[in-house]
Amino acid sequence: MKTKYCLCIGLLALATSAMAAENFPSRTVRFIVPFTPGSATDVLARTLGQKLGEQWNQQVVVDNRVGAGSVVGTDLAAKSAPDGYTWLMVSASHAVNATLYSKLPYDTAKDFSGVSLVASIPNVLIVGTHVQAKTLKDLIALAKAQPGKLNYASAGIGSASHLNGELFNSMAGVKIVHIPFKGFPEEMTEILAGRLEMTWAPQLLALTQIKAGRVIPFAVSTAKRSSALPEVPTAAEAGIPGFVFDPWFAVLVPVGVPRAIIDQINGAIVKTLQLPDVKERMMTAGAEPVSSTPQELDRYIASEIVKLGKIVKESGATAD
Repeated sequence: MKTKYCLCIGLLALATSAMAAENFPSRTVRFIVPFTPGSATDVLARTLGQKLGEQWNQQVVVDNRVGAGSVVGTDLAAKSAPDGYTWLMVSASHAVNATLYSKLPYDTAKDFSGVSLVASIPNVLIVGTHVQAKTLKDLIALAKAQPGKLNYASAGIGSASHLNGELFNSMAGVKIVHIPFKGFPEEMTEILAGRLEMTWAPQLLALTQIKAGRVIPFAVSTAKRSSALPEVPTAAEAGIPGFVFDPWFAVLVPVGVPRAIIDQINGAIVKTLQLPDVKERMMTAGAEPVSSTPQELDRYIASEIVKLGKIVKESGATAD
């Protein structure tokens, strides 16, 4: 009798989950972005949300919840109802924070379910025109001659640009001081004013400034050159053999969302990323569309927590 009862409960749960997925979405979806409006994470979320909203005839509303290096927004998502109507757009900093903070209000690995990767956006090292260097090797030589005198900006402690800068310090054997900001616009204000030397910026945000000649691109962080900046060498080509930092972006939901709903969201995202206008818009802006299955994303984030955690520990970076 007990076995039959458990089987009935299981079948009922499956039927309920299937019914919820069949009717999904029946109301507005909240898309939490734990970074500022205009950030790369925000731009991707708005591009994706707009298209999905049009397909579903339901609103996908971006909700920017900024603070503590993305912890505030991420914690809000972790504690949201697991019904599929709250999403979280994360960057590589999501995996970084697992090591950068000694204590988080959520469990990076256990409190979220992956939906899909969305994009890979190379970081590009952009340097102010006032800096007395023309190449990456020049910059490294300058930094070694003046240890602790040069500064690099980031979008905040734990951001991809922060960790990228720390990896650069480690592999180039230099000490360039980290100055955190709320976002890219604030970084650019300081660099253009000559008060800061450089930043590892998401290519999506840096292209306009590069094309206008306001800053000089020295290198991209990825293993291959960017199609949007084919003339800019990789950091490995420019003087740091083996240097690779690949900032990624992905959609997560709180753990407990029915698998049928996760699969439905995943299918919609994958389909949207394949639309010619979306691909063109993203690639023109310097973002490479990348999708995955939910299971692939869960495994990837687990591996990134280990890999990026090693970089954090070696650099001595901490948000505490």
